[in-house]
Amino acid sequence: MAETWTGTTWFIEGDISDCFGSLDHEVMVGTLAESIHDNRFLRLVRNMLQAGYLEDWIWGATLSGAPQGGVVSPILSNIYLHRLDYFVERILIPQYTRGERRVSNPAYTRVASAIERARKRGDREKVRELRKRQRLLPSLDPQDPGYRRLRYIRYADDHLLGFTGPKSEAEKIKARLARFLREDLKLELNQDKTLITHASTEAAKFLGYEITVQKSNTKVTRGRRSVNGSVRLRVPRAVIKEKCAQYCERGKPAPRTPLVNSSDLDIVATYGAGYRGIVQYYLPASDVHRLNRLNGVMRTSLLKTLACKHHSTGRKMAAKHKAKIETPHGLRTCLQVTVEREGRKPLVARFGGIPLKRQEKAVIIDRIPERVTYPRKELPLRLLRGQCEVCGRAADVTVHQIRKLTDLGKPGPGQPEWARLMAKRRRKTLVACAECHHAIHAEHIAALLTAWSPESPWRGNSHGGFGRGLPGKRAVNGTSPGSLPLRRKAVAVPMRWGGVLRDPRDMVKAVLPEP
Repeated sequence: MAETWTGTTWFIEGDISDCFGSLDHEVMVGTLAESIHDNRFLRLVRNMLQAGYLEDWIWGATLSGAPQGGVVSPILSNIYLHRLDYFVERILIPQYTRGERRVSNPAYTRVASAIERARKRGDREKVRELRKRQRLLPSLDPQDPGYRRLRYIRYADDHLLGFTGPKSEAEKIKARLARFLREDLKLELNQDKTLITHASTEAAKFLGYEITVQKSNTKVTRGRRSVNGSVRLRVPRAVIKEKCAQYCERGKPAPRTPLVNSSDLDIVATYGAGYRGIVQYYLPASDVHRLNRLNGVMRTSLLKTLACKHHSTGRKMAAKHKAKIETPHGLRTCLQVTVEREGRKPLVARFGGIPLKRQEKAVIIDRIPERVTYPRKELPLRLLRGQCEVCGRAADVTVHQIRKLTDLGKPGPGQPEWARLMAKRRRKTLVACAECHHAIHAEHIAALLTAWSPESPWRGNSHGGFGRGLPGKRAVNGTSPGSLPLRRKAVAVPMRWGGVLRDPRDMVKAVLPEP
C-alpha cells in the first residue's frame, strides 16, 4: 500500500456483518462445484456445513454459516469471498481506472511561466515570492476528469478500497459493492463500519493500522515535495493506551501477581514475547517510536514483578539483569536472564533491545519450530523380541510390572536377581517367560508369608516386601513398623485369589512347582 496507493483521495472501508455466520450453503457448494467435480467431496462438505450444533444437549440445525473454530472454516470463507475479489478486480477496477497521467495544473503552469520571466529580468525578489506561491499549488490537476484509479485489498471479511476521484463516484462504488454482496453472495455490509474516509484529512482503519495520505508543502527533498500523496501507516493511539492499561493499576505500572511464582526466566520471557510481538507488527509504521511509552510501562511492570518475587526493589533488579546487545542500529540496553546448562546452549530470555526505527520492508518471520523426534516406546520392541530378560531364553513372554522403583527395595544380598535387573535398568517393567514370571510371583507370596511369621520382624509390603513397612501401619514411638517384632500371635490371613478368599499357604502351593 505504501508504494502503490500513492495519490489516493478516498478510502472505502468495508466490513461484512457476521460474515462467517452468514455464508450461504448453496452458494458455497456452487462455488466449489465450479472447480471440483467430485460429488462425494461436495456431499461431504455439504453434510459438514449442515451437521448442526449442540446447546445444552439440544440439537440445533445449521441453516447458514461455516463452523467457527473449525480447521476448514478459514479456507471455506476465502473460497466464498473469491467471488468478491473477482468482481472488484475484473469489473470495478477496470471501470474506474482510466488515464495514464494527470494533466498539468493551469495555475501551476502560469506561476512557473512568471518565474521564468522574472528570472530573465533578473528580479530575484520576485522569483522568491513566486516560488513560495508555487509550492502551495499542486503541479498536476487533482480534479482531472480523465484520470481515475481504484485499488483493492482484503483480509478475511475486512476489505479496503482506495479511490482517486470525486466522492460522488466513491459512493457509487460503495453502493455497487453492497448490491453485489446482497444479491450474489447473500451477505450484508455493516453500515456502521463501512465508511468513506477522506485520505488526507482523516485516517482509515485496517488490520490495526491507521492509514492516511500525507500532505506537506514545506518539506522539500531534492527540490520536490516528495511527501505529498504518499501513504502513511500509523500506530493508533488507542492501541498504545489499551496495551499499556494491561500492565497498569490506577494509572501506574503494577506487578503481575500471577507471574510471581514463576522463575525469573519465565517472567522475562513472558514480558519479552508480548512486547516483541507488538513491536514487530508495527515496525512498518512511520511513528513506531510511539511504542517507547509501552516499553517504559512494561519494563517498570516487569521490574516490579521481579522485585515482588525476590522481596527487593526495582532498581536492584534492573542492575542485576541489565545487559547490552548488538543490533543493526548499534548497542541497545535490555533486561536479560541467562540459565547455563552443562553440555548444551544456555537458556536466554530477553526484554527490550529492539530499535524503534521504521522498517519499510519489515517482514514478520515466524520461527519454524524444531521438529522433535520422539523415539518409539521400547516396551513393544522388547515384547516383539520374544526373549526373556531374566533367563535369556526365547519363548512366549509376558510383562511383569511394579508400581514404583522403590518397591524393589534397597540393593544388597537379599535382593533377588530380577529386582537387581529392574533397578539397574531403572525400568518398572520386566519382560519374562511364563516360568520366570511364576517364580517372581512365588517370591512375592513367600515374602508376604514371612512378613507375617512370628519369628520375623514386620517387613515387606503388598507387592513384594523388600525393605519397606506394611502399608497403612503407623509408626510406634517414632519407629517404623518394619523395625519392630510382631507383638501378637500370627494368624493366617485369608486373601482374595481369583475372586475367592483363600489361605496364603494354598496360594503358595498353587504357584510353586511340586518337588
